[in-house]
Amino acid sequence: MDIPAKYNPGQVEEKWYSYWLENGFFRSVPNEREPYTIVIPPPNVTGVLHMGHMLNNSIQDILIRRARMLGKNACWVPGTDHASIATEARVVDKLRNEGIEKDQITREQFLEHAWEWKRKHGGIILEQLKKLGASCDWERTKFTMDDIMSESVIRVFVDLYSKGKIYRAVRMVNWDPQAKTAISDEEVNYHEVTSKLYYVKYRITGSEGFLTVATTRPETILGDTAVCINPFDERYRHLKGKKVVVPLVNRIVPVIEDEYVDMEFGTGCLKITPAHDVNDYEIGLKFNLPVIDIFNDDGTLNSRAEVFVGTDRFEARELVVKRLREEGLLVREEEFVNKIGYSERTESVIEPRLSMQWFLKMKEMAVPALENVLNGQIRLLPAKYINTYRYWMENIRDWCISRQLWWGHRIPAYYIEGSQDYVVATDLESALKLAKEKTRNQKLTVSDLHQDEDVLDTWFSSWLWPISVFDGIRNPGNPDMKYYYPTNDLITAPEILFFWVARMIMAGYEYVQEKPFKCVYLTGIVRDTQRRKMSKSLGNSPDPLELIKKYSADGVRMGMMLCSPAGNDLLFDESLPEQGRNFTNKIWNAFRLVKSWNVDPDLQAPEASVSAVAWFRERLKQGIAEINDSFEQYRISDALMTVYKLFWDEFASWYLEAIKPDYQKPMDLFTHAETVEMFKVLLKLLHPFIPFITEEIWQLLKDQPSESSIMFERMPESGIYDRDTINNFECAKEIIGFIRNTRKEKQIRQKEPLELKIRAESYDSGFDSVIIRLGNLSAITRITEHLKGAASFITAKAEYYIPLGELHDHENELRKLKKELEYNKGFLNTVMMKLNNRQFVSNAPEAVIKREQRKRTDAEIKIRALEERIRIIETRVGPN
Repeated sequence: MDIPAKYNPGQVEEKWYSYWLENGFFRSVPNEREPYTIVIPPPNVTGVLHMGHMLNNSIQDILIRRARMLGKNACWVPGTDHASIATEARVVDKLRNEGIEKDQITREQFLEHAWEWKRKHGGIILEQLKKLGASCDWERTKFTMDDIMSESVIRVFVDLYSKGKIYRAVRMVNWDPQAKTAISDEEVNYHEVTSKLYYVKYRITGSEGFLTVATTRPETILGDTAVCINPFDERYRHLKGKKVVVPLVNRIVPVIEDEYVDMEFGTGCLKITPAHDVNDYEIGLKFNLPVIDIFNDDGTLNSRAEVFVGTDRFEARELVVKRLREEGLLVREEEFVNKIGYSERTESVIEPRLSMQWFLKMKEMAVPALENVLNGQIRLLPAKYINTYRYWMENIRDWCISRQLWWGHRIPAYYIEGSQDYVVATDLESALKLAKEKTRNQKLTVSDLHQDEDVLDTWFSSWLWPISVFDGIRNPGNPDMKYYYPTNDLITAPEILFFWVARMIMAGYEYVQEKPFKCVYLTGIVRDTQRRKMSKSLGNSPDPLELIKKYSADGVRMGMMLCSPAGNDLLFDESLPEQGRNFTNKIWNAFRLVKSWNVDPDLQAPEASVSAVAWFRERLKQGIAEINDSFEQYRISDALMTVYKLFWDEFASWYLEAIKPDYQKPMDLFTHAETVEMFKVLLKLLHPFIPFITEEIWQLLKDQPSESSIMFERMPESGIYDRDTINNFECAKEIIGFIRNTRKEKQIRQKEPLELKIRAESYDSGFDSVIIRLGNLSAITRITEHLKGAASFITAKAEYYIPLGELHDHENELRKLKKELEYNKGFLNTVMMKLNNRQFVSNAPEAVIKREQRKRTDAEIKIRALEERIRIIETRVGPN
């Protein structure tokens, strides 16, 4: 077999991914096997692959591939989200570049452009995921505005409206002036910024006096309809029942009293602008104040502002301050630190604004969603997020679900011409029927109905994702729903725990009376080495596809996972995928070595090889048990590190060295066959993490049937393993290390045989053949007395000597022994501090206490042996 000297990942990855697709290996349909299901967090249709996607989807693919190899029917459903705000912004920009403004074309024309944009750009990120090796069932790919998905969304809206859970009302909402739409509370990010507090004089009518208010938003003075004082503030008793003049617009407004006013903040006088502040709005309702909205949808001043009409709100702020200063009404300015809300999507400063919107009542739906996380029906990992989840759910507010956009699911409310009435229905024909019933006017036609212009919040489709991808809204109880729902694991980011995860849980209990998934694994954020979040604006985010070209998909997957514990941030630099690539090269070189050996079927297996095989069998079982335990606890990085060390440190560095034949000599059939089988076990363990190279080597190790794949091999089982065999080989490693260090220190060539003498009450000689081979020893003999003129190595159970004759340096050995003695005394002291700690002994598991007691015993034995060895040397050569 002609095996290339150098592994070519680009060629291999293209070959095997095409092979997997052509053979339908990722396809899943209901059958008699246990299902394992993941639904992908649908990336925005506007998106391209970034480092967060790489981490998230690497984890999903690892879990899916492992489930497949455990014999489960693994189904990973891919798809994309229509992303109303982001996509509409892209299309608006595209049209603007073509000289077309949105308001110059009809809704239908705009949607034609939007769908064209989606067809051209919408599948990019899914194609990029294929480069990573994602084993999704691509035949199940969904888009949140597909016909089936859209029908599900509309049905849910109509259903919730009929249950009285959706309502329409004028409320203070978060307005995004850049996107020109309302957004939910959860889509607002608050940042602490240094603002200015402006002290402004309002003239008191019927006198020459003034009162002073403090505000961070002088531009909203133009919409003031009252000034409020605290009724218990003695400073302003004289203002009760008075009126004041609003600066610049000379509007006369009342002075009102309410305990809401903080007497310690500013001057204790509060300007009330009901249209542009949530709290002012509530006070306005209480005192029946007029509402003056001074802003257009884009954040510019409208005619109701009276001055500076058409200027942007921030420009207007400067102009108002300048005018106040000119008119002698600005008392002073001072710096003030406060929190400002920004749109998560556009990063525009949010404008509180009164608006007619659609809302979904959430309190009742939140009850089972909270209960089933707290009782463990749904696991949140890491568990530290349970308290965050609980706080959100216990303080939940109604969800503003309408958006003033064209791209999205249009709200199925139909207004009746010539009245304030409307009906909610799944389609126009149903709406007409309802409208005739409601108005008792059988002459109504479809032309008398006008559908609501707004669309639904993108999350209103996403929250149905685990149900709608299996058509569970339109066809509840269908075979896919019965088989795949609830799904198993959801891999997502903590920042959308409420946006998406909590809402999916609510939808699950509302529509299926069942959780949507069993476990939520929350990844950390990918950051650079300076702990900054990776972003295009900072220029610190590498292009994932370039990383794949440079380090291979396997290398990048492995690099992402090497230090990515659930919920903790990943500090990324290119040394991580480089380490991954180096590991794949190590695997390839080990494979080439194994395949290079000629096999002699008549050759007897050397004792060293038989012993090494026996050891590595047990070590494999132990490693498999550790990997299984890590996966059960979702410690995926730990599982990877276990198999990484198992291959690199144990298999390549020790096992292959122990069994490889001498130069140009053949290998016996037993050792070769065992080695190939154990190599295959390692490949199976590695496959979920690094699928491409494992498939390549699997196919090359032995001739496989034409349509086979490692992904359908059963994951190895651990079974009971012999700890004594493993521990004895660890002891053999220490001895070999001592021999090699002695050679290095004394500059003794590897080809020159040495003799090893052992002084011990009991000693297991099972791996002597391996020690002799790897240490190049002429013999291993037992002695009963301390040996003079020899390099020594002392453990808790034995003393090891290599006779050196004139080469022996007593003074150097004495220094080493004293250093080792000092270390062991320090180690014993640390152990004793634990064992003498009552709290530790009371609370620690029995197994942990026994382990510490064993450490104490071993350390005490080793200290006595070291002290005795030091005494003997000092007696002979004097103290150092």
